[in-house]
Parts: sequence; C-alpha cells; structure tokens
Amino acid sequence: MRAAAPSSPLNPFLRKLENYTRLSAEDRSAAVRLWSERPQRFRAKDDVVREGEDPRVVRLVIEGWACRYKYLEDGRRQVLGLFLPGDICDLNVFVLREMDHFIGAVTPLTMAQISRELFEEVTLAHPRLLQALWWDSLVGTAIQREWLMNLGSRTAFERITHLLCEVFLRLSAAGRTRGLSCEFPLTQTMIADITGLSTVHVSRTFQAVRDEGLVEIRERVMTIRDLDALQVASLFSANYLHLGREGRHLDANCSSEDGPLPG
Repeated sequence: MRAAAPSSPLNPFLRKLENYTRLSAEDRSAAVRLWSERPQRFRAKDDVVREGEDPRVVRLVIEGWACRYKYLEDGRRQVLGLFLPGDICDLNVFVLREMDHFIGAVTPLTMAQISRELFEEVTLAHPRLLQALWWDSLVGTAIQREWLMNLGSRTAFERITHLLCEVFLRLSAAGRTRGLSCEFPLTQTMIADITGLSTVHVSRTFQAVRDEGLVEIRERVMTIRDLDALQVASLFSANYLHLGREGRHLDANCSSEDGPLPG
C-alpha cells in the first residue's frame, strides 16, 4: 500500500494529478516543489500576462481563479477558459515566441512561476509526474472542445447549466467543494463572456435555473440542489474531464524508472 502524501488532502494540484495516475512519494514531493515555486500575487481583474508578451514561465494557480481571454478590436471580449486552484496555464508555453491571448485574475490570485529550467529538471527526473501533467494537458484540450460545443450547439439554458456542472466537478477533483457547494465568484458579465450571451440573457436564464430548483448562488457560493438533474438538463457528460483515473491502465507497463512519454 502506498503512503499518502501529507499535503495531498490540501493541495489541489496533487489532488488533480492523482486523478490521472499513481504518484510515488518522490513524485509528490517534486509536484509540491513546482507548486511552491516563486509565488506571485495579483489583484482581481489584474492582467497576469498580456497578448504579445514573451512567455518566460509556466504558471500554476495556487489560490484564486483566473481566465484566458481575447479581445476584438472594438473591445468585445471572449473568455476562452477558466483556471481554478491546481490548474497549470499552458504546459508548453515555452515554445511560443509571444503570447496570443491574455490571462487575467478573476479573483485575488496567487500563482507559482516555474522556469523552463526547473520544469525540465523536475519532469525529466520524475517521468510519472510528467505522465500526469500530459494527462492534465489533454484534459485541458478536451475542455476547450466542450466549450466550443457549448457555443455552437447548446441552448442558453444548456450552456449555463453545463458550465455550472463543469466548474463544480473540476473543483471537486481538486478537493475544493463541501458537499454540493463550492465557491462561485463569476459575475453575470463574466458568464456572458464565456457563453456568448448578453448579460440580460444570462440573467433571465439564471432565473429559469433557479425556478427549476437546480442551483442556488448566494454570496459567491454555489449550491447544487440536484446534481443528477442538473447534468440531465445541461446534456452533461463528465467523460471529457477524465476523472476516473484512466492513467492507471499504464501502471502495469510503466514504472517510476520508465522514460517520459513522447511529446
């Protein structure tokens, strides 16, 4: 029986990575090293990194929420992704000459700053940790596909309830829920920028969600009244989040001495 890492119950980064594969005590210590590297704090609505800047570090959310977004020339904004506690922003960002999008703080935010040298040192020495990071990167890509499906095919009601399901399950995987409640700091304007709806449409849709008795949001806390009913209403399937420890099927063929997965 493997020993549990002392920090695992409290560290959303470890909690999330261990959904994908089994980590040794040494792997967990290495992950904590990345987690604690050069923390930087931002105020809500600050830009963490701006489009056109040279990306020099991999950023990892320690505490708070952030988002990925782009602007049109007339000032309209589209939010392209959410970063929650334990999330890495752009695993392979070092290959870019310049950022092609913004990352901004949704709430007061603390992020680790991981240099290329440290990232390569840690992942080369811990191939199982690298395997978990690749799984996490693939899940990020799957989330982007699901968001595209939201914008292209789902109704307003389905878009919003689908987002609520996703946020809750992602926070649950990181150990950041209490029963069926979790932090929910998104404003109606932010939700409009995520779902491609007007703020008026968002407001009306949330009223319909409340009328159905599915969700209650008060003082930045979301409480889901019936998770199964919410998933049915939003046509939600959690398969794209890959929370069932799919990486464990590699355990029989991959030991801690194995080399890194191909890129």
